[in-house]
Amino acid sequence: MSRPTKATINLSALRHNLQFARSITGTKVIGVIKADAYGHGSIPIAQVLEEQKIECLAVACIEEAIVLREAGVQSPILLLEGFYGAAELPIMEHYDLFAVIQQQEQIDILNQWKGKPFKVWLKIDTGMHRIGFLPSEFPSAYKQLKESENVSQIVLMTHFACADEPEKPTTIDQIDLFAQTIEGKAEETCSSNSAGILHWPEANGNWVRPGLLLYGSSPFTTPHPLADRLKPVMEVTSQIFAIRKLGAGVPIGYGQTYVTDHPCTVGVVAMGYADGYPRHAPSGSPVLVNGQRTRILGRISMDMMTIDLTHLPNTKIGDTVMLWGDNLPATEVAHHAGTISYELFCNLKRVPIHYLGEAVSESEQTKYQPVSISPT
Repeated sequence: MSRPTKATINLSALRHNLQFARSITGTKVIGVIKADAYGHGSIPIAQVLEEQKIECLAVACIEEAIVLREAGVQSPILLLEGFYGAAELPIMEHYDLFAVIQQQEQIDILNQWKGKPFKVWLKIDTGMHRIGFLPSEFPSAYKQLKESENVSQIVLMTHFACADEPEKPTTIDQIDLFAQTIEGKAEETCSSNSAGILHWPEANGNWVRPGLLLYGSSPFTTPHPLADRLKPVMEVTSQIFAIRKLGAGVPIGYGQTYVTDHPCTVGVVAMGYADGYPRHAPSGSPVLVNGQRTRILGRISMDMMTIDLTHLPNTKIGDTVMLWGDNLPATEVAHHAGTISYELFCNLKRVPIHYLGEAVSESEQTKYQPVSISPT
């Protein structure tokens, strides 16, 4: 018998979340599937989104895009970090990719290009202060791209720093600054990430960029009427493989950080930080045993964790433990561990993934022949 830890990906939930995003925005959708679709598997996720006729996919870098193209994915693909050097432009042309333009050096490289013109997404820094042109730099960048023979189309975009914190005024300030910066420009726009889609409808523009939303996890730390309608795509489960009866005053686990204050029953679960469960999740973090809530006791080990079964006397070896999924949101688990659900999903490893939902028809044979990326 193999180790029982597994992740189950519900493709029907993915479809639901995409349709929900479309229903509340009425815009074109860019499905963000960078970082292996947030740990969900970029190829099967892309195939489902393509089956649903998504208008565009987005990845971080050209290597992630090549994986999709060579698997037969035909949808438009946007490189969110753009290109890093001139050597990537022929690769972009070969695989038919779009790029974000976020600094002058990229424009300079693009102006030297001798191939087919590219559709580009011009990023404006309205407050994230990570990448993008400042509003004062935008007129020059925009003019250069408009006049370039190597640019076929421009989409204007920005990114919100605090959209997942609705109580802050930052997002309204960014929305207003973006509108002021691009005033009079006829190009399509793209602003909203998942939190923007759910809470800031005035920012939607022509395109929206759901990432976490697609995977059914709320970007907010408190209940939200729209986020609460999402369906979790990933469910991570394992099993109890040992049960111990311990008396009062007994320390549990590395560092003996938890000491029993009464006689208790402890279950040992095949899940640890080597599987991606956060080591810093404290005692009291929730899990479900056969659908019933209980808590972690002691420090997370590399391959296992200990949980409280005292109030669950009928539990036996082999019973199912849910780490996150339906009825136990990844956002809640992440909050206990002092992190975010994005990190839970992306850190998952050594865990077999199983896909549920109507099978996706196989993609047609890819028209893209593999090429290598030359050093810049």
